Order: sequence, then structure tokens, then C-alpha cells
Amino acid sequence: MNIVIAASEVFPFCKTGGLADVAGAIAQTFARSGDNKVVLFVPRYRNTGAGAFSLKAVPGSFRIPVGDRVETVTLSTVNWGGVKAYFVESPRYYDRDELYRTRAGDFADNDERFIFFSRAVLEALKFVDFKPDVIHCHDWQTGLIPAYLKTLYSIDAYFALTASVMTLHNIAFQGFFPKESLFKAGFSWREFTPDKLEYYGGANFLKSGVVYADKLTTVSPTYAKEIKSDYFFGRGLEGLLNARSGDLTGILNGIDTEVWDPEMDSYIPSGYDYTCFAKGKAAAKQQLQKTCGLKQDPSVPLIGIVSRLEHNKGTDMVLAAAQRLSGKAQFCVLGVGEPQFQDSFHDLAKANPGQVSYCDKFNEALAHNIYAGSDLFLMPSRTEPCGLSQMIAMRYGAVPVVTKTGGLADTVIGYEQQEKATGFTAPNTGLDGVLSALHSALAVFQDKKRFARIIQNGMKGDYSWDQPGKAYLEIFRQVSASKR
Repeated sequence: MNIVIAASEVFPFCKTGGLADVAGAIAQTFARSGDNKVVLFVPRYRNTGAGAFSLKAVPGSFRIPVGDRVETVTLSTVNWGGVKAYFVESPRYYDRDELYRTRAGDFADNDERFIFFSRAVLEALKFVDFKPDVIHCHDWQTGLIPAYLKTLYSIDAYFALTASVMTLHNIAFQGFFPKESLFKAGFSWREFTPDKLEYYGGANFLKSGVVYADKLTTVSPTYAKEIKSDYFFGRGLEGLLNARSGDLTGILNGIDTEVWDPEMDSYIPSGYDYTCFAKGKAAAKQQLQKTCGLKQDPSVPLIGIVSRLEHNKGTDMVLAAAQRLSGKAQFCVLGVGEPQFQDSFHDLAKANPGQVSYCDKFNEALAHNIYAGSDLFLMPSRTEPCGLSQMIAMRYGAVPVVTKTGGLADTVIGYEQQEKATGFTAPNTGLDGVLSALHSALAVFQDKKRFARIIQNGMKGDYSWDQPGKAYLEIFRQVSASKR
């Protein structure tokens, strides 16, 4: 199959969160599976192409309309493993320090930036002469592509046999804009109806993808059920998702098991696997305590957090837990997010030297060390579409303490299942439930034999992209066949 992946961020080129990890890993998975030809499209942001990648300019340019203007598109490219990666260039839209926003808020022209990207992907495919069987779109930034295929490009013979699959990574982010944004995108009043592009008088780019994509996927089976259940999970799209229930599949994400491999990880003091992890974990914990200025005591449980700092991630509960467990456990936190949470963690670390550490800048080496050096890994999310951190934590032998929602419910086996347990699950998503799970985990931590069994269970799990990749490719084959 000829597969196109369109995403607003892709690791290792650019990243703000899990979307980039998933888009990058899945591109490589598709390229390794059978006779697939895989082409990737991503915007070229200011720092894209720095480091190990030397991008090559594609000769020529083409133009696309955005509102009442015509914008010029140039491309650069690099062969990345078995993937041909193309970068959509526009200094006007992408030459900025950040991908989507500043500390003050979202960029005011995010609608134009991703109208431009979505239209550029389709025109670029003709420009480089790659005729896709399937275009795999990721999140709201690419939600217009399925709509374009079914409307403005429906009479374009080049895409006559092209299907679209839309993956919803986090339905909380939908791309809301004024109705004028749809006209900037080139759509007509015929599409501005509640069953198509209109959303409470405005535009919703994610809804566009949900309406027009041939198939829909999301990133865990439980999340696929949750987003159809009520407004809290579906964020206003639950009715539409129920209407398209037959076209929606939950496929659990994997992780890149080459990047996240405790046996071969160059960031940690010594490698280890599930057959022999005690010395490796002890060395990693000692290094983490030293690096983060925590008291170097192997007997004190160390709780790690690598996360965006926001209400939905349960950051307020992490703060409360760290305050209540002061003196009983150490906390090592890595993350950025809402300013009030960042300020609170700075204050907490300052007030609890040797017990709480906080880093407010993304640090790849520190992230690896937290996964390897932590005894417990805390994820008290109120909603969690899939989550990658709990799988990475289990692979590194950090026992997760999680709420039972979305992918957390699908990946972590709670301690109530005893011999099969891979972690601890809170009885509810409130603070009392999270504290209850933490207290249970801290009690079991004192029983080294039982705790080691939980670690080993988690480390033995299969978190690779092998099975998810096969599930995606089967959907691609089905939807491609339906076009013929």
C-alpha cells in the first residue's frame, strides 16, 4: 500500500507531546511491515532539521489559496529509515519558537497555519507524484484533509481511490475557530450545516475529520467507549461519535521499544532486563537522587512524574500527594504546563529540599533517568486517552500508580489481581482514591519480594507497535478495498 501520514508533530523532528511519539513510531512500523511505501508530511518549524538530520530542498514550489490570498509552498525532505519524510515550509506560518502557542496562549492564526498545512499535503502529493491508497490523519491539525477529499477534491481524479483514516489522540483538543475559518479554507455555505462542518455557529477542525473520514480510530479501547458516553469524555462530539460508532475502533498505542529499552539505554548507569533488574535499578535510583539533589537513601520510596502539568492530568492531586507524603517518600517531577502548577512545584521543591525535585524544561536524559530510577510512577489522570508514560515506566521497572481511565485501564493490572499485578489502580479518580492507591503501593514497597514480582510482571509486558501496527494496517486494507 501507499500510505501517507500527516501530523503536526513527529518525533524525532519536532515534539510537544505523545502525538509526536506515536506518529513517528507508527510511520516506522508501517515501513517495516510488508511492501508498504510510507510518506510522511509535517510542518517545518524553526528548529526542525537541526541536529542529526540534514534536510534537502525539493526543487520548485507550488501555490495554494488561504482565504483571499495565495501562499507559496516549498518542501524539504529526508529519507528516514524506510520513510520518505517531507516538510512543508512557510516562514510566515512556521518560523516561530514554539509549535502552537506561547505562554500567553494559542497563536491567533492557528486556523490559517493548519488550513495551509492540510491543503499543502494534498497538493504536495501531486507535486512529488505519490498517489496514496490511504491518508492517515492525526488530530485536529489535519482534520480538514478528509473534508477536502470529500468536497473540493472529490472531482480530482488523482485522489479517486484515496481513503482517509482519522486518529483521535485527545478529543479535548478540537481546533475551535470562527466560521470565517471555513471560508478561508475554501469551503462553501453548503458545507456549513450541523451535520457537516458547522459547530455551534463556528468551525471545529476535529469535527471535520470525524464527519468526513472513511474510518476513525482512537488510541485505546476504553477511550473509544468513553468518548461516546457523555460530554465529560466526548467534549461535545459524543453524539456524532455514537452515530459513527461502527466506523470507530480503539487501538492501543505502543511505544518505541528501541528508544525505551532499559537493557541498552545509554542515559542510565547500567543496563538491565526483567530477569535481573535489582542492581541496575539501584544504580539508576542512586544517580537520579544525586542528579536531582534528593537525599541519597535507597530505602526511601522514590515517586516519579513525567507529564504535562494540567488539571486533566491530575497535577493538583500530585501536588496534594507530595505535600501529604512529605517525609515518607521522595518526588521527582519533570514537566511543563499551566503556569500556576509550575510555580507551585517550584515552591514545593524549595520548601522540601532533599525530598522534592522539579525540572521545568524538557530533558530527555532526565526523563530516561526518572523512568529507570523511580520505584513508583504516578499518573492520576482524570482522563487519559492512552498514555505512553505508564508503559515506559513498566518497561523500566517503575511501578505505576494510576486512575482507571482510558489507556491506563487497558494497560495497568491493579494489585487486586495479586499474582498478575503490574501496578496499583485508584478506586476512583478523586484525591481520596489516588491517596488510597499510593498508600497501598507504599505498603507493598516494604515487602521486597512482592514488590519485585510486580516490577517483573510489568517489565515482561509487550508494549511494542507490532500488534497495533497490524490492527491499523488491517483497517487501511479494508478502507482501501472499499474504494475499488
